[in-house]
Amino acid sequence: MTEPRRLKGHKAIATYCIASRDRPGLVATAGEDGCVCFFDLRCKDVLLVMDVGNNNPISSLCFKTGNENIIYVSAGNEVRCYDVNLAASWKPLESYSYNKDEINQIACNPKSSFLAAADDCGDVKIVDIRNHCLYKTLRAGHSTICSSVQFLPWRPWEVITGGLDSKLFMWDFSKGRPQKVADFGMPDMTNTGDSGQCLNPAFVHSLAVPDIDVVDKVGKICAVARGDGAVNVLNIELELAAIKSKTSSKTKKVTKSVSDSSISPGPLHVGSRKKLHLEHSMGGHSAAVSCVTFSLFGEKGKFIISGGNDKSVKVWDWYDSYDAGAISGGTNILSKNFGLSKKVNWLCTTPMDSENLVVCDTSRVVKVFSVT
Repeated sequence: MTEPRRLKGHKAIATYCIASRDRPGLVATAGEDGCVCFFDLRCKDVLLVMDVGNNNPISSLCFKTGNENIIYVSAGNEVRCYDVNLAASWKPLESYSYNKDEINQIACNPKSSFLAAADDCGDVKIVDIRNHCLYKTLRAGHSTICSSVQFLPWRPWEVITGGLDSKLFMWDFSKGRPQKVADFGMPDMTNTGDSGQCLNPAFVHSLAVPDIDVVDKVGKICAVARGDGAVNVLNIELELAAIKSKTSSKTKKVTKSVSDSSISPGPLHVGSRKKLHLEHSMGGHSAAVSCVTFSLFGEKGKFIISGGNDKSVKVWDWYDSYDAGAISGGTNILSKNFGLSKKVNWLCTTPMDSENLVVCDTSRVVKVFSVT
């Protein structure tokens, strides 16, 4: 394997990375040193270092959709917004301290109207970033840490969240309540084959959804990075259709009125519908998967890329197997495997023909690999 390129700029462990969609090769990374570093992969050295964490580690980053000069940064229980062109003082344009506990991930919706912040107490704050105010608090879902949040680009009022209770929730954030839930700790959500999987709980560490411009090709799906070493690919719309059908038939039989606050979210019956389960017997991870993403390079969405605590990054050529309805098995689906010397914290891909996989591990040096 070719040695990765090494990006130096952080003085402590690199925690998170994002890649520009609009400017191929531009990457922003965050670290425990409270800094955000900007790299142009066409250049040798770091372009810009923003010391904005106020001595707190930075846990997550996201660009403002449609204007990547604006970046959102989470540190502790606060989200701050910066214009990267105003480098003199690094004074935030806006700051939001609505979360009561440490934020794990932030995400901006495709219309740049809302920002979601998932935290350690299991809550998700939805911030109206146009009017600079709290819009909704999503609670009574996760019973413990909410580790990941993503807006569904094809459903303007819905987000999905994953947590260390091994559950995935689908929310209508306009109403502020969960609609559907998938419990990966249930027997029908675990692998059915002889996988040799690790026995860790199926915590949900990371969620990924495809960009809206490839949804028509790959489907309205999400990828789930799990603590037991597996990556699941779920068709959200198939699951919703199944639940809506069952809910509709049950509603006709109900005669007693029930208040909205007492309605429990319906289950996602993932075990009974088409899914893809990428796990150890297929060459997958032998420890918890910390991050998962869809590829931006080449044919967008062709690969699912996962990184884990087993010090490896897996590149999955997933679509043909999923389209055929495969559950597990087979050897051709794992396209590449990159071994590291440290556990993976986060990764992202860039829309470049080379140097297209960026990895933050538990060191201060960011690694860049070529997949194509």
